[in-house]
Amino acid sequence: MAGTSRQINSANAYIDAEFVMAPKDFAVEGRTIVVNPNLTPVTVGQEPVRHIPAFSSTVLVDTTIEQGDSVLLLRVLDEGNMADVVNQPGWSLFADLLPGFPRTTLLYRGPVERIGTVEFDPGLALGEEKPLGPRTFEISVNLWFAPAGTDCAIHNVHEFIEIHSQIHGYGRMQKFKERDHNTLYEDQLMSPGHTPPVPFCRTRPDGGFTYPWHQYRADTDCVWLAVEYHAV
Repeated sequence: MAGTSRQINSANAYIDAEFVMAPKDFAVEGRTIVVNPNLTPVTVGQEPVRHIPAFSSTVLVDTTIEQGDSVLLLRVLDEGNMADVVNQPGWSLFADLLPGFPRTTLLYRGPVERIGTVEFDPGLALGEEKPLGPRTFEISVNLWFAPAGTDCAIHNVHEFIEIHSQIHGYGRMQKFKERDHNTLYEDQLMSPGHTPPVPFCRTRPDGGFTYPWHQYRADTDCVWLAVEYHAV
């Protein structure tokens, strides 16, 4: 077994979280959400050989990762008391972090950690019509929590590429025609281990990214992982 593994600061008493560089025949013990934050596939060590595609995730149980550039491994340790995760070190009500965000929206963010850099062509990564050339991105990760029934605010501004992986509970990634819940046009269901298959932004001529109006909605108490790619 090979690979450099370290616990990341998203880990706490409720969720174990580690980052593994260059896994090779790396043992996955117990029920584990495996996130591939790269553009290259991760190979699962079972026959017939199958892969975890770029920017996606799955749930593996007592198997091995044959090879990959890197993976994030997350294990839920306490299903029954997940709402208490917001009392762990480094967690904040998002309204305390973003001025003007409504305090009545009980959205909580865990500690943010930069885990490394990756190089890819954003045009190819986002499935656009033509390549734009390679760029370097810094990857940061953090967990979020929202209680059942929370609409986490419709927005459309990010200066980075992001993906979301469901860790606990059941929620939705929703897209809207306007900043209005009545204009919903896509409703992606999120269950543990799921990541929507393609980031839903597009590149802009100035090098930034255009997003549709979107939000996360928690149907039950939910924890999800955000992986962000910031151009450097």
